[in-house]
Amino acid sequence: MAPPNNKGDEKILSYLDVVMRRSDLDILRGPHYLNDRIIEFYFAHLASLSPSPSPRALLLPPSISFWLTNCPDPQSLRQSADPLRLPDRDLVLFPVNSNLDVTVAGGGSHWSLLVYCREAGEFVHHDSCRSANRCHAERLFHAVSRFVDDGGEPPRLVEGLTPQQTNGHDCGLFVMAIAKVVYDWYVARGECAAGEDRWFAALKEEVDADAVDKLRDEVLRLILSLMEPK
Repeated sequence: MAPPNNKGDEKILSYLDVVMRRSDLDILRGPHYLNDRIIEFYFAHLASLSPSPSPRALLLPPSISFWLTNCPDPQSLRQSADPLRLPDRDLVLFPVNSNLDVTVAGGGSHWSLLVYCREAGEFVHHDSCRSANRCHAERLFHAVSRFVDDGGEPPRLVEGLTPQQTNGHDCGLFVMAIAKVVYDWYVARGECAAGEDRWFAALKEEVDADAVDKLRDEVLRLILSLMEPK
């Protein structure tokens, strides 16, 4: 039987380990709520920009972060967490999604970002919609906090100062914009320093509704440029 003719599902780009589809372009042209594939693409792109990516920083794809949150039993959770080498990481960025149903691919209606900073001993939750994802961030925190433990004080979960979205669809863009600020801050210092300011001052200065609106167009143009024949 011939496959269904679904143009939106057409593969348009393979970038590192991410496969982009034509429907992703439609989402970016939107404005629409971002799917996990676009966030995974942008995280991979961020990591690729560093001339010497640090093995101590990790930007997790949304699908892995979601699975860690929803692993059905401790053995499955350990089998998923161990290959990530979380005890060796100074900085880990976890996308958080509001989907509660593991049988529904691409479910959920809100994205936020959980940032683990080893030196501070904290998981910082950045939510652009008044902590709407707090309960989902807590579930992820409780799932992974034991795997980052290096024998010191247990890490804490805190809410971080976060610019707020002004509509119902830009949460994924805020996640990407905040991730860029955090990752750039880490790369510039080469460590996850525990200073009081950390990346918060840059976040306040660089991320707002106008910035994420521009980011939507930047990501679209980036994908289109990568699709061009070399």
